[in-house]
Amino acid sequence: MNERSAAPGALVLVESLVNTLDIETGADALDTEEGRGRFGIAEDGLAEARELREALRAALLAHAGHRPHREVTPLGTLLSAAPLYVAVDERDGSASLAPAPDAPLRSRVAAAVAEGLAGGTWMRLKACEADTCHWAYYDRSPAGRGRWCSMQVCGARAKMRRYRAKEG
Repeated sequence: MNERSAAPGALVLVESLVNTLDIETGADALDTEEGRGRFGIAEDGLAEARELREALRAALLAHAGHRPHREVTPLGTLLSAAPLYVAVDERDGSASLAPAPDAPLRSRVAAAVAEGLAGGTWMRLKACEADTCHWAYYDRSPAGRGRWCSMQVCGARAKMRRYRAKEG
């Protein structure tokens, strides 16, 4: 669906998790053992992973100026229970929030969000405004005002709908 390059750093985890669901077709990579394995999700953690995915999607829609189309658990609520620790690099003394080894998905996502916040990249991770898409993408436009995952697909469809509405 998306020809854009992946999100920077740890935000690729967030982008990848959100994009496990193709809204247009209904295909969900988390339905497969391989799809769950990419994120270290056990079958009994599937409902929690999906809840986290949709809370992330709602946050990414908000980054693009859109509201979610259904109620979701607020992302802050889900991440507040994510155990993290302060990791200090012994070489240069830099510090970051990190998940414990073998941490649950929620902790790894919380660490990725923290990295994005610290690096100023979190707000550029967005979800496509198209109702049939909501694919996560990293907005690399100079002004940071990208609206679609793909100008060639979702952007072109939106422009064509506006054009037809004017003609009609």
